[in-house]
Amino acid sequence: MGGEIWAQAGSLMASAMFLYAIFQQYFPSQLRDHFDKYAQKLVTLVYPYIQITFHEYSGDGFERSDAFSAIERYLAANSSNKARRLKADTVRDCKSLVLSMDDHEEITDEYKGVKLWWGSSMIIPNHQSISFYPREDEKRYFTLTFHKQNRDLVTESYLSHVLDEGKAIAIKARQRKLYTNNKIEGWYGSMWSHVVFEHPATFDTWALEPSKKEEIIKDLIRFSKAKDYYKKVGKAWKRGYLLYGPPGTGKSTMIAAMANLLQYDVYDLELTAVKDNTELRKLLIDTSSKSIIVIEDIDCSLDLTGQRKKKEKEDEKEEDPAKKAKAVMGESKNDNSKVTLSGLLNFIDGLWSACGGERIIVFTTNYVEKLNPALIRRGRMDKHIELSYCGLEAFKVLARNYLDLESHCLFESIGKLLGETNMTPADVAENLMPKSDEEEPEICLNNLIKALEKAKEEAKKKAEEEEKARLKAEDEEKAKEQSAQEIKDKEEPVKDVKENGVVAKEVKENGVVAS
Repeated sequence: MGGEIWAQAGSLMASAMFLYAIFQQYFPSQLRDHFDKYAQKLVTLVYPYIQITFHEYSGDGFERSDAFSAIERYLAANSSNKARRLKADTVRDCKSLVLSMDDHEEITDEYKGVKLWWGSSMIIPNHQSISFYPREDEKRYFTLTFHKQNRDLVTESYLSHVLDEGKAIAIKARQRKLYTNNKIEGWYGSMWSHVVFEHPATFDTWALEPSKKEEIIKDLIRFSKAKDYYKKVGKAWKRGYLLYGPPGTGKSTMIAAMANLLQYDVYDLELTAVKDNTELRKLLIDTSSKSIIVIEDIDCSLDLTGQRKKKEKEDEKEEDPAKKAKAVMGESKNDNSKVTLSGLLNFIDGLWSACGGERIIVFTTNYVEKLNPALIRRGRMDKHIELSYCGLEAFKVLARNYLDLESHCLFESIGKLLGETNMTPADVAENLMPKSDEEEPEICLNNLIKALEKAKEEAKKKAEEEEKARLKAEDEEKAKEQSAQEIKDKEEPVKDVKENGVVAKEVKENGVVAS
């Protein structure tokens, strides 16, 4: 009985395939297209599922679809552990291999209690060809299948969730970069060149008081999650940080720690290499979101105080004739940057600063008092962070980093010395670093104590010398004032005599004698 059923089923299938082949071969193509269209409509009436296709290349076919890439990352991270056949690819700017489901594989996903099916497919062309364009070769695509009653949930919520998650995964897995700007003159490539950003600094290893460190971390994390908040208040999604303090207090280390915490790229902007305000604006446009734009030693980068014009006028007056001759012959080059304070202010918070989003702008300086107040006001540099000399808490971080010490009997003495003298974290770290494998932690701590005592003694001597110099200058000033007063006192009687002589002469000439 079972054999007869299978025989009949096989006969029916063979007949159906024969009829389908005859239909494809001899039925007119125009009528066949109409038949396929109405057959598809008929199937749609009884088939309760909807299918969405995402092609790898869309539009002109020259660039890979961002949606396809995001879906691929999402499926690789969230659902590819369910697939039986996987493929491994190396993706540009990615730190590791990316696993994704192989072609003609299907997996399931669940979102808010709704089950969905993802499939990976590929269309191979009927003819072989050699092409420089990927679209001419295999056409890969993803298909999403779901019940029609969940259409609104999928189109309004799920797809956005997949794309956002995929982009976040791609950003997290990418190799972060450190950029620097190129001189544009004669440069036809990108305005930025880069290397892989591999700085190991973190907030855990950064020497700073824990309370201040925690405040900065909370501020950074809140900013990174505040896209909707900035939109609500009508501000561009960016934040400015001004880091100031003596050299060696960890300003550059903090920038690296910020980048590692937020997983941002770093753009190190050299203002002296920027020709003018227009070029500065182009550099801003060419930066990506999720980035930190850094201008180090802003007080030394450019003269933004209005002194440049005076200097230019003086240079014009004192210009060497040979330079003038070169200028006439066209040999002179203007290598000086013409970036103005106005251009820099517009770069920070002008209309163009809203291009993109999720950017942090950092200025560093050793002398904050030299900066123009308009440059560092709130709204441009939103948070001012002073990085000062090393204290006891910062020293404990360095002792843990360099010597693996959490506590020691010498910590108290070191803390007292740090409170009495100024030493930067960089100098403390140098004294703590073992100079050989045989050097014990206690030897390094004693070396630091000796360095602190020496610095304390030198600071004391310097203060005494400065006090002596001040007293000497005051004495000299008093002596000058006294000498000037004596000269003035001597000149006054002579002046009176001269004046009386003039009066007497006038009286004599007029023939009038005073009674």
